Amino acid sequence: MSPDAGTATAATPPATYFPQTVASGVRASALRTPDKRALSEGERSLTYRHLMERTDQVAASAHARGLRRGDRVALVAQNCLEYLEIVMGLSSIGVGVVMVNPRLTAPEIEYIGRDSGAKAVFVQTALEDMIRGCDIPTVGETVVIGGDYDAWRDKARAAPPEVALAEWDVFALCYTAGTTGKPKGVMLSHRSRLLTFFGMAVEYGCYSQDDRALALAPMFHGAGFAFALAPISFGGYCEILPKFEPETVLKRLSENGLSNTFMVPTHFNALFALGQETLNRYRFPVLKTIISNAAPLPQATKERIVGYFGDGILHETYGSTEGGIVANLRPADQLRKKQCVGMPFPLTAVRLLDDAGNEVGPGEVGELFSTSPYLFNGYWGMPEATAECFRGPWLSVGDLAVRDEEGFLYIVDRKKDMIISGGVNIYPREIEEVLHKHPAIAEAAVVGVADDYWGEALKAFVVRRQGKVIESDGVLAHCRESLAGYKVPKSVVFVDALPRNAAGKVLKRTLRDS
Repeated sequence: MSPDAGTATAATPPATYFPQTVASGVRASALRTPDKRALSEGERSLTYRHLMERTDQVAASAHARGLRRGDRVALVAQNCLEYLEIVMGLSSIGVGVVMVNPRLTAPEIEYIGRDSGAKAVFVQTALEDMIRGCDIPTVGETVVIGGDYDAWRDKARAAPPEVALAEWDVFALCYTAGTTGKPKGVMLSHRSRLLTFFGMAVEYGCYSQDDRALALAPMFHGAGFAFALAPISFGGYCEILPKFEPETVLKRLSENGLSNTFMVPTHFNALFALGQETLNRYRFPVLKTIISNAAPLPQATKERIVGYFGDGILHETYGSTEGGIVANLRPADQLRKKQCVGMPFPLTAVRLLDDAGNEVGPGEVGELFSTSPYLFNGYWGMPEATAECFRGPWLSVGDLAVRDEEGFLYIVDRKKDMIISGGVNIYPREIEEVLHKHPAIAEAAVVGVADDYWGEALKAFVVRRQGKVIESDGVLAHCRESLAGYKVPKSVVFVDALPRNAAGKVLKRTLRDS
């Protein structure tokens, strides 16, 4: 007996199925209000019509140059108008965009380019020389934003090529440092991010056609990109800041009728460091939502945010690049639930498990596992590392948490040694490997210590080689040769030996407490 006409299998979707991409919402907005302003950056702006024309030109030009579904292209840039059109255009023909932190050093970028097999690089003018000096054998073309990019894009016809895609195709690779010290490419699908946008619209209530957003977090970071694209996916407006300047942020929020923004804890620290006289100059008549993510907000900072921006505005979101948004603490609970990350995000289920895989009860510590439509596709080229994160459909990134009697979640520790400084994830193993290369260093360990400004600051403990001389300045200079600035320790302590347990493992908790 043949299946009903409305029945589909995993291999055969229904006739009414049309795969959605991260650009689908913006394209729908362009059909609805083509002449409405979608984006601005300084004096530059794009209407929805113009944005989608440029997006389609990117797709057509890339396709004409031989880029195909499954290929990867690196994007090394600060926030700019071009960032979104490049990602939407390339991913609409199945090309995954490798979002590279522009603050990385040449060796770090070279590693990512080689690992991802990037076939082309889009780079801003200021970084062109460094990128051209990188040895990435797979790269066949380098396109310079602010240089030949406009000509590269505008040569193409606006009509995009028809490429058969699936929603679970990878639209981006975001590289995050792993415990082995080597960055891992987190594969993100169209489906995961598009559904994340809908979850954000429901949870935060600030992504209607009438809402106006300020995008100031770096777009190379998964959250920074999501909070820039979501506003225009629902027909709103987004102003892009190329870089974070505290008073500029307050000025924009005060004067430009902006209703929402996303910041990490370090941003708030910088704002409040301006001083009360400066803070008193600004008021925010239409601001209705601020989302914080990437690192825990100290309770004292939450109270300052609520006191300054107003009650009923702040959301603190917990998640990861791999798992997407996992939980959110809503405004009504910010001061009631201290050091809390809230309850599971829409369409998200959470379990807290002990080492034996048993669910723990309220008040008990367990490893946090989540499952949702927002999960990543896996680590690029690392199936074993991907498998280690899962128990069936449940993902863990190694965080330990407690759930209270009302179902609210509290992150209490990290099983891995990841450090979050300024909202950026840093793994000490990578830094330790660099330190160990110095001829005057016998051993080294890096930990995160509490810091009022950065959240956590990197502190290096160094054992000198016998008969060798090196001081703090020499250690830091050595690190700067191979590491991005944010990975360079803030302080160095010289010790005779590193504390170890009976198995020879360095006792990092002892170092943190010293």
